[in-house]
This record gives sequence, C-alpha cells and structure tokens, in this order.
Amino acid sequence: MIRYWLLIIGWLFATSLYAQKIHSHNDYAKPRPFRTAYEQRADFIEADVWLQDGKLVVSHDKPQAGAPTLDSLYLKPIVKLFTQYTDKVSPDRDYTFNLVVDVKDNPADILPKLIALLQEHLVCFNRSANAKAVQVIISGNRPKVNTYLDYPLLQFDGRPSEVYDEETLKRVALISDTFQGYSRWDGTGEIPDADKDKLKRVIKRAHSDNKPIRFWAIPDTPNAWKQLKKLGVDIINTDNVVEATTALK
Repeated sequence: MIRYWLLIIGWLFATSLYAQKIHSHNDYAKPRPFRTAYEQRADFIEADVWLQDGKLVVSHDKPQAGAPTLDSLYLKPIVKLFTQYTDKVSPDRDYTFNLVVDVKDNPADILPKLIALLQEHLVCFNRSANAKAVQVIISGNRPKVNTYLDYPLLQFDGRPSEVYDEETLKRVALISDTFQGYSRWDGTGEIPDADKDKLKRVIKRAHSDNKPIRFWAIPDTPNAWKQLKKLGVDIINTDNVVEATTALK
C-alpha cells in the first residue's frame, strides 16, 4: 500500500512539474503588453530590456528616445496587482507567473539596476519569501554561469550545452534552445523521425535535471504546438498567446 501511494505521489509531482506551459514571446510588442498574457494565465511573459540613459527600457531593437520602461510596462502593473489581491498577483490563488527579462545590453550594467528595482517590492518578486511572488528569469545576454549565485532574486534561462554544479542548477529555472538547431520542420504534417529523436534526447536531458524545456523559433502554429506538446516540450514559445492557450487546453 505504501509503495502504491509513493507511485501516485511521484506521478502527481511529475504531472505538476511538466504541466503544459505558455511563454508569451516578445510580449511587449503585443497590442496590450502584459495584460493579454496575464488574462490568459501565461506562465512566462517576456520583455527585451536595454539600458538607456540609466533606465531599463523595453524594445526589440536598439531603443529610440522615449522607449517605455520595464518599470512602467511590467513592474508597476505587477505591484498594483499584489496590492489589489493582498500579496498575490491574481484572485486565482493557484496562479502566478515568471517575468522573463531578455537582456540585450551588458548584463553587468543591467542586472544591478534590475535587482535594485525588485528589492523595492520583495513581497512581489521574492519567491523564497512569498510562494506567489513573480519570479524574474534572466535570458538573452546572461552573465557567466559561475556568477549566477552572485545575483539575488534572479533565476536564469539555461542551455543544454552548459554544465552546472548542484548549487548553480538551483538557480536555473528552465532549459531553452533554438528549435532550428534540431529541425528545419515548417510545422506542416509530422515532425521527421530523425528530428524527433534529436529533440527527445535534449528533452530527456533537461528532465533528468528536473528542469522544464522550451524551444524558441518554433513553427508558431496549432499543429506545431500540439506535436511539440506530445513530444514532451513543457513550455510552448508563442507570439499568439490566446490561440495557443485555446488550442492546448
């Protein structure tokens, strides 16, 4: 009987860890930055961040004068939600999300400024103190792996090619890679078997470290989302959050 319950608990843990998740790619470029992804209960919401005149600003390319700040587009709206719902980001007690900061400039310049902003609202951005806090994950231009532990409050977007010691691995939130490194499939029909085998190997490696996996530059179509889900991809990278959420329910 004990063995039976241990198997059930293990299955529930695996289901929870690898439940299908949605990553709102280039979220800031959408007609309603943050709001649509939040309303759709996206699990990862991404903003490309640069340093401009001492401020963290959001832009796909090198920013022009007057680019919106990370604070105005994301951090302040998040803080407002925590105030509205008393130390949680949503009336749904089960929902929180990860804010993915895709660093476009030198991380040594950006990360201290980002941490200073987060430290002003620890109940909102310190998940070790508040399980419903928004976790900030650094992607793009990341610092050297051996410095991850030097950055409080932050977790990092890992890569299959990187090697982590036990403590550093705790600061890796997920494993990501370009889909194009494994397949040139355009989303039509089935993923070729040889490509499936390559994808399965890297998925298995991420899962062996208890990390979910995401591929960027995937074919952004319902057929592709469903096939990647079936293959074991935990996080679907999409520019079409509403459609992906509906298709993967």
